[in-house]
Amino acid sequence: MEQLTLTTPALLFSAISLIMLAYTNRFLAYASVIRSLHDKYLQKKDKILIDQIKNIKQRLYLTRSMQIFGISSLLLCVLTMFLIYIQQQIIAVWVFGIALILLIISLALLIKEIQISVKALEHHISDIENN
Repeated sequence: MEQLTLTTPALLFSAISLIMLAYTNRFLAYASVIRSLHDKYLQKKDKILIDQIKNIKQRLYLTRSMQIFGISSLLLCVLTMFLIYIQQQIIAVWVFGIALILLIISLALLIKEIQISVKALEHHISDIENN
């Protein structure tokens, strides 16, 4: 196995930063939709709105988990760099491996969240097609 250097975990910084930006944008979009659904629900207590609120709540919690795993991955990349700096190579390799696993989990949750989002949009499309 090749020696783990400071540049290896540093390469993930830009990727994780962009992913976190995308996750934050999703989170802010959900917050806007939730506020809108809340106002609509106060005006008209409709079962369809309840279903939409449940769906967006599930997606919001998935996004929170995606953010937590992504941030944890970034944190472990920084820890990896510190461990390399203090010449704890074996521990650094294991910590970096865990960071990669956390990033994989974050991306897998993103896939799940996208599937739920598509399903929600399909309901809107079928509603339009039926009318």
